[in-house]
Amino acid sequence: MIVGIDLGTTNSLIAVWENNGPKLIPNAQGSFLTPSIISLDSRGNIVVGKPAVEPSDTHPQISLASFKRYMGTTKLLRLGNHTFRPEELSALVLKSLVRDAEIYLKTKITEAIITVPAYFNDVQRKATRLAGELAGLKVQRLLNEPTAAAIAYGLHNREAETKFLIFDLGGGTFDVSIVELFSGIIEVHSSAGDNYLGGEDFTDQLEAYIQLELSKKFQIDCNMLLPETRSQWRQHVQKLLHELSDKEEAKFSVTHDGKLIEISVTSDQFNQCVRPLMERIRAPLEKALRDARILPHQLDAVILVGGATRMPLIQQEVAKLFGKFPFSTLHPDEAIALGAAAQAAMKQRHQDLKDVVITDVCPFTLGTDVLDDESSGRLRFYPIIERNSTIPTSRVERLYTVYDHQALIQIGIYQGESYQIEENVKIGEVAIAVPPRPAGEEAIDLRYTYDINGLLEVDVTVISTGRQQQLLINNHSHLLTEEEIAGSLEKLQHLKIHPREQTKNRQLLAELEQLFQLLKGEVREIAGAAIKKFNKTLDAQDPEEIRYAQEHVMDLITSFKSVFEE
Repeated sequence: MIVGIDLGTTNSLIAVWENNGPKLIPNAQGSFLTPSIISLDSRGNIVVGKPAVEPSDTHPQISLASFKRYMGTTKLLRLGNHTFRPEELSALVLKSLVRDAEIYLKTKITEAIITVPAYFNDVQRKATRLAGELAGLKVQRLLNEPTAAAIAYGLHNREAETKFLIFDLGGGTFDVSIVELFSGIIEVHSSAGDNYLGGEDFTDQLEAYIQLELSKKFQIDCNMLLPETRSQWRQHVQKLLHELSDKEEAKFSVTHDGKLIEISVTSDQFNQCVRPLMERIRAPLEKALRDARILPHQLDAVILVGGATRMPLIQQEVAKLFGKFPFSTLHPDEAIALGAAAQAAMKQRHQDLKDVVITDVCPFTLGTDVLDDESSGRLRFYPIIERNSTIPTSRVERLYTVYDHQALIQIGIYQGESYQIEENVKIGEVAIAVPPRPAGEEAIDLRYTYDINGLLEVDVTVISTGRQQQLLINNHSHLLTEEEIAGSLEKLQHLKIHPREQTKNRQLLAELEQLFQLLKGEVREIAGAAIKKFNKTLDAQDPEEIRYAQEHVMDLITSFKSVFEE
């Protein structure tokens, strides 16, 4: 079985194709949304998701969130005595999702479709794939988030012929895609985005405004506050942001040194302080429309995806830009996971989806560095795969030596759109030896192949010798070695996980909960008491007591099931 996973900056979800449609799977707390948060409990155990939210609010120094933003970087994140890479933290979230799904589906899960922001580069995509592997999953495909949302929308409108725009503003990233639906084909024409723009940035801007007001009106320097206080005040900022979604004015209200501190914020003031972010949203929208060669009025629908699109400001801006109200049938938090589950069903060649075809694009230009000026040695960007090329795609360019007796050609691999090489993102570097001859007499064929997962392979052929060599992108500063991967796997396996997170205990609680829903009267009360008692035992974290409680619960479940059989 292959599941679909939306691995989000703020929340993550898991879904499966079941009974002729995609279905979200609830976590141990009964919610479809699992917060992408990792914390330590009072005994130093790792907790993931909803149980990690409270520690993150009260003790931010032992909690980690928004680590998706660091995927593919060398950043190390500390959690108590532990040090984690972003991929390892994402693996813990994936493990939590999979454990819940295995309990719900009553089967082992080893394969998944995992979604990524369309604008994730090669290194970030490889980091996401690695996170899946560290979680014990075979990642069948990395699916662009707006494409997943387009699939979810397309399945609702299979018979339609329509052009629509996916506007995906999540907790940490922004993507936009122009998609056409016709004759069962879902074709992505263009994608653009910003990997560092999301709902968290709107919270940051509002928090900065509040801090400035606190300094001006109450002489409070927020930099001098305890981390716990700053974390709690940020919660009040988030609450304020949510209230401004429904009201024209809301208050930031806290107690400080025994005094009540209140600051009123109007919708207009909020709109003004996030204006720079709204300007950043416009650029990817304009680029996607331009690349798809479509005018705003030619779109039949605009679909909002991601929790941050609930802000009235976003909805108003979209309506103003496109002259139509956004489509709201799809749940903004759930669309991507549902689309990923549909893609998983397609991968398994499910009968319900045999006539559905999807095409996607490479959202950015991939190229190399070539000599621009021989006297200064200045380099420029040379495109090989143009942005919004339909994938999978493969392009080859012939490049020549530029110096007499040059024996080595150094190839920089870049993502970007600028002529100036330094303004693009370097994602790798390879080198190949050539026979030393006069300048221009030796050449190589440089082939870039970009697959449906958004992963890049580079092949180089020396023309004079015919020698071919496939080269993986060599970016050791970002990618783990096999030894480091093995070390990460071992580290994750030996982490102290809270008893509540352990699979056996999750399974027993899920079965008790299911029985509680089925039973009536006295026996239902017995099941409820058993849930309460087992939860208390897990919280006490005494291994001997937990073993005894497990046996008692298993006996109780057996006796309840025998009642049904009679």
